Amino acid sequence: MDVKKIYMDADALLEGHFKLSSGNHSQFYLQSAKVLEDPKTAKVLAQALAEQIKESGLKIDTVCAPALGGLIAGFALATALDVRFIFAERVEGIMTIRRGFEVRKDENVLMCEDIITTGGSAMEAARAVEALGGIIVGAAALANRGFCKRESSDLIRKENCKLPQDIPFFALADFTFEMYAPDNCPLCKDGSEAIKPGSRGN
Repeated sequence: MDVKKIYMDADALLEGHFKLSSGNHSQFYLQSAKVLEDPKTAKVLAQALAEQIKESGLKIDTVCAPALGGLIAGFALATALDVRFIFAERVEGIMTIRRGFEVRKDENVLMCEDIITTGGSAMEAARAVEALGGIIVGAAALANRGFCKRESSDLIRKENCKLPQDIPFFALADFTFEMYAPDNCPLCKDGSEAIKPGSRGN
């Protein structure tokens, strides 16, 4: 499966000057919402990701995604795995499990995002799951920005990856784009202004 082509065909691999959720800047941006607006494409991607997970033998009771970015990918993956789906959302800046969702003690939960950069949001949501007694058994995403090492990839895990090393991370492809601190961004030095097209921007 050529995941990069799928993103490009959906006009979801953007080029310009972008401010990421981490605060860093990049010349490229993955806009997964544009890919997932087509239910057929979302289903195909989720099924491919689910096959990886099934082949690993990992036991999963529930998929949990951090809102907003992970909602569609998480729901599609849970459908493909035929398991329950819940989500975490920010309440006064803190990831929280609410809306009547419950997590059983020792329930095996897979965290899912559309894109994993460092895995920070996924792990914030994971802590909310663990606080209710759940066990985080793995992480999954449609795309990996290359800071964390996914299963079946030769990439080396970077120091700023926040996913635990003792759980598997599944993704369909690696997208390794340069990122810059705002005070050391060559795009800013060239005079352009970073825009933020993600779920926390517009």
